[in-house]
Amino acid sequence: MKADHIRNIAIIAHVDHGKTTLVDAMLKQSRIFRENQQVEERVLDSNDLERERGITILSKNTAVTYQGVKINIVDTPGHADFGGEVERVMNMVDGVLLLVDSVEGPMPQTKFVLRHALERGHKAIVVVNKIDRPNARPDCVVNTTFDLFVDLGASEEQADFSVLYTNALTGEAGTEPDQMTDSLEPLFQRILKDLPPPRVNPDGPLQLQATLMGYDDYKGKIVIGRLNSGSIGKNDHVLRIDRDGNRHPLKVAQVFVHEGLKRIETERAEAGDIIALTGLGDVGIGDTITDPDRPRPLPPIKVEEPTLRVTFGVNTSPFAGREGEFVTSRKLRERLYIESERDVALNVEDTDSPDTFLVAGRGELHLGILIENMRREGYEFEVSKPEVILKKIDDKWHEPVEIVEVEVSGEHQGAVVELLGKRKGQMTDMELRDDGSIHYTYRVPTRGLIGFRQQFLTATRGEGLMNTLFGGYEPHSGDIPTRDHGSLVAWEPGETTTYGLHAAQERGTLFIGPNTEVYEGMVVGQHIRDNDLDVNVCKKKQLTNFRAAGSDDALRLEPPKNLSLDDALEYLSDDELLEVTPKDFRIRKRILAKNQRRRYQKQGGRVEK
Repeated sequence: MKADHIRNIAIIAHVDHGKTTLVDAMLKQSRIFRENQQVEERVLDSNDLERERGITILSKNTAVTYQGVKINIVDTPGHADFGGEVERVMNMVDGVLLLVDSVEGPMPQTKFVLRHALERGHKAIVVVNKIDRPNARPDCVVNTTFDLFVDLGASEEQADFSVLYTNALTGEAGTEPDQMTDSLEPLFQRILKDLPPPRVNPDGPLQLQATLMGYDDYKGKIVIGRLNSGSIGKNDHVLRIDRDGNRHPLKVAQVFVHEGLKRIETERAEAGDIIALTGLGDVGIGDTITDPDRPRPLPPIKVEEPTLRVTFGVNTSPFAGREGEFVTSRKLRERLYIESERDVALNVEDTDSPDTFLVAGRGELHLGILIENMRREGYEFEVSKPEVILKKIDDKWHEPVEIVEVEVSGEHQGAVVELLGKRKGQMTDMELRDDGSIHYTYRVPTRGLIGFRQQFLTATRGEGLMNTLFGGYEPHSGDIPTRDHGSLVAWEPGETTTYGLHAAQERGTLFIGPNTEVYEGMVVGQHIRDNDLDVNVCKKKQLTNFRAAGSDDALRLEPPKNLSLDDALEYLSDDELLEVTPKDFRIRKRILAKNQRRRYQKQGGRVEK
């Protein structure tokens, strides 16, 4: 039967199309907050990294009530690197709001998320947001969105979607671009009318799939999922069936339902609702919580395979143990395996070395967010250069390929086309936009995109836009030159001086300033040529009694290039590591001593990855 008093919906969109802002407006207009309550913007982006980067990383659910109907809303990530979250969320909902920008229209990540929604048979409402933008082209965007539905194999019912126009920032909505109301009333009405209620069996055996995970210092692990059939209450005895079919009897400690941004404890939850449970121990993503007398396991959640991997290892630099709280291999291993339980798109494996672990993820951003989170939690470790995961198909090696969409002005198009051509990119589409910019679509091996973003931003003077989407596997395309410069490497340990740095800056771009402690083998800058160069950045000027006119004038240093964590990961070469601590991150050579490094290179040795 249908649970008409409930709607479970997901809001999906490309990065920065206003998804979280729209959820803010829906929460405010449903009277979740008090009249005098101070509410910050993007209230669902509770993670520090989400606020800093302006993106949604973790799926979060909230609930509003409209005309007696409870609407459970799941805010999903907009970036394809966090597609594992999206794939799970689609199991919990019955319909989606597809948010598209009134100027940009559907973008690569929109296609990725929408494909999963359509495969699950979900119906969509298309919401054209930012309708107040000067260059808004709503009719063109709706037509492009319809074409996207058809390209993704939508059924006739799915392709016959409703369209609404919104300005999420001001909380306005309307059925036509020039007929906007001063509230989101048309959106709420459309949700109740067009998106179906969950189909449930209230009298059947208990059946719930663990879809999302939370953690509380007092309550322990919190399991979130939709109750497909039956009901569940506090202190109920249940059965957990894991992905291998093993059965574990458990007892539920607490049951929560969502109301606004809060979880409200309840004695019993009914079928159709999205609920949270505690007291279930080591439950994993995709496990089924069911009736011990009438067990009915659900199929495990399938996610796409990782495409990039790095090694995490215990920090072995001369500065090891100075800045981190958790520095041992036991702590590092424990933290990585906890993350793999929570994020099914992440794979963690032990290696032959007890101090090194292989971690595979969806992309550089996926792995970069994990590294940044661990750094902020007090972990100290070292990371290798990201490398792609090859796959053997029909006895031939295939590599992952990305669909890359770039938007550049006419003056920069030549440089961008040349860059992508060098990285074995194949142009599949080209479109001239109304504002004079050019939109290119390429298929590029994932290998070719490692370290590409920085070169792309430099070539377009920071004005280019780039989006990527996993495009499957293709035969290995041969060698790709990804880095055309070497590193400036510290000659000896010590503290950098202005005198030493001034001599080094003539050979390239520095990453550090004066009075910075360095060690032998630490990378201090980028060489202008394609080979590495050892430089003495700690040398001091010899003091004499003689003074010449102008000799004591202050030496001028160029401001150092401050690398972000993502930039540093992209910069790495095969023979380099990234040392990560809570206070800093440093690029270093795998073999620190210059004599050993030179001997190794002369013998033609390759550093193991």
